[in-house]
Amino acid sequence: MAKGAESEQVRELQARLRQIGYFHRSPTGFYGSITADAVSGFQKKRELPVTGSVDEATWQRLVAMTRKPTANELRPQTTNELDAPDPRCMTGRVLCISKESRTLAWMVDGKVISAMDVRFGSENTPTREGTFKVDRKEREWTSTLYDTEMPYSMFFSRGQAVHYSADFAARGYNGASHGCVNVRDKGRLAKVFDQVRVGDKVVVHW
Repeated sequence: MAKGAESEQVRELQARLRQIGYFHRSPTGFYGSITADAVSGFQKKRELPVTGSVDEATWQRLVAMTRKPTANELRPQTTNELDAPDPRCMTGRVLCISKESRTLAWMVDGKVISAMDVRFGSENTPTREGTFKVDRKEREWTSTLYDTEMPYSMFFSRGQAVHYSADFAARGYNGASHGCVNVRDKGRLAKVFDQVRVGDKVVVHW
């Protein structure tokens, strides 16, 4: 395998490299410069010829050090890696939101049911941290302050809500919210919206 390749084996390569800390994003199946750099780092550490391409020796060494990736490792729910859940997220029904990993995990009794990428407010309009509760849900909503669409809103703190953001879907982390927790995966958020109840806990933490 080398630059320019695109296959399920490349996806497996990326997932295995991610298991041991050399690849820090979701597997794509495409062998680009990021994958080549990850392979080079692995080869250098193992004192293999540093080519950035995968020969038999590199592949066998990697396979020996890793396990067969699960379906979720090959196609993760979130492009950002989930960090260890905050202790406040380990009991009950919780939207566990990490500013450090930029993820939201919908958890029930300590188990992650669904996870997704999120972004937060800017320095001028920060997303509040702490423990809250979902106080209302709106499948369709338009911000009265900013006149922006906020589908699948789950409000938790004086107007701040978890909601789908078309801007986040289009621009990614080049933008920011006005304080809300933006989600870019509309389909995944819609499913979580249907499961979350008013009164469920929301934890926003670093």
